[in-house]
Amino acid sequence: MSNEQQQSTDAPQHESEDAPQKVTGKYAPDMPRERKGDALQGRDLVLLEGELAGIVGKAGLRLNEPMSEHTTFQVGGPADLFVTPRTPAEVRGALRALRRAGEPLFVLGKGSDLLVADAGYRGAIVCLSDHLTGITVDGEKLVCMAGTTLKDVSDKALDQGLTGFEFACGIPGSVGGACFMNAGAYGGQMADVLQSVDVVTPDGEFITLGADDLDMGYRTSRVRTDGLVVVQATIALQKGDPQQIAATIADLTQRRESKQPLEYGSAGSTFKRPEGYFAGKLITDAGLKGYRVGNACVSTKHAGFVVNLGGATSADVHAVISHVQDEVRRQFGVSLEPEVRFLG
Repeated sequence: MSNEQQQSTDAPQHESEDAPQKVTGKYAPDMPRERKGDALQGRDLVLLEGELAGIVGKAGLRLNEPMSEHTTFQVGGPADLFVTPRTPAEVRGALRALRRAGEPLFVLGKGSDLLVADAGYRGAIVCLSDHLTGITVDGEKLVCMAGTTLKDVSDKALDQGLTGFEFACGIPGSVGGACFMNAGAYGGQMADVLQSVDVVTPDGEFITLGADDLDMGYRTSRVRTDGLVVVQATIALQKGDPQQIAATIADLTQRRESKQPLEYGSAGSTFKRPEGYFAGKLITDAGLKGYRVGNACVSTKHAGFVVNLGGATSADVHAVISHVQDEVRRQFGVSLEPEVRFLG
C-alpha cells in the first residue's frame, strides 16, 4: 500500500476562524449542564458552543439531541452537542475546534450501524447526512458528498445508465459510512467501485486518497483505522443497459424485502461473517431465533438481525447481542464479532 498522500486541489481552502462568539438562548445556558468524564464543563463548554455556532451557524448546532432520531435502531439517549456542517470547510472547522478543545467527538452518517447508549453521548456528534449531500455526474463517474445516501447514488446511477452500483441499492447507509467500512452486499462492495476519497485527516488537513491507498478489506479501510473523515467520494462505474440495471435493482430489492425484517428498527446484519460460517445459521442452530429481552429480539425472519420491536432500549438490544455471542461461543466455539458499533 502506498503511503503517498496527495493534497486535494478541489477541497475548500478556507474556513471560519472567527473567535468564539457570545451567543444567547440555548447556546449559553444560565447554568452549566452536568457532564462527566472528559467532556468540557462550565465556561469552557459555553465558549466551545459559541465557536461551533460561529463555524456552522446557530441552526447547525443543537444541544441534548436525542440519538434515537438519528440511528436506524431507533434507540439512544441525548448527545450533548450535535453539529451539522454544510460544507467540507465547515466539517474541517468543526473538527479542528472540537479537537483543540479536547471534546470527545463522533462523526455520524446515517447511523445505520450504530447502537447508542440509553444515557446518550457525553461529547459532540458531527453529523454529515443532514446537509453534506449531493451528486455530480462526471462522465461515467459519480462524485458524491459524504452524507449522500447509497440509495440516492443507486438511483442516480440508474438515471444515467451506469452499472456497477446495483449491489448497494438497499444498504441503508451514507457514502462516507460505506467508505469507512467498505460496505457490501450481494457480491459487491465499495472497493469494487470506489476511485478516490477526499478526507479530513486527524491533523485537520484536506487530502485526496486513491482507492488503492485505502487498504480496503472486509468491513474495514484506512478511513476507519487511520481516523480519516470522508467529505467526498468519487465512484467509477460503466455504461450499461438501463433496463437490465433496473431489473437487477428490482430483483435485489425483492430478495431483501422477502428475507430481511425491514419493518423493524435494526442496524442490518448485527454480526460480521465469521470465517467458515454464516452468523445467521449459527444463531438459528443455537435455537436463538426469537430470543427476546424487553422489546429487542433476534428476528424470526432472519436470525442475523437483532431488531427493535418498538420501544426497546439500548440496554435491551445490547443484552440480546451479548446473549447471542455467549450462546454461540458456548455451543459451537465460534466468536461472533458485532458489525454494530457501540457509542456511549
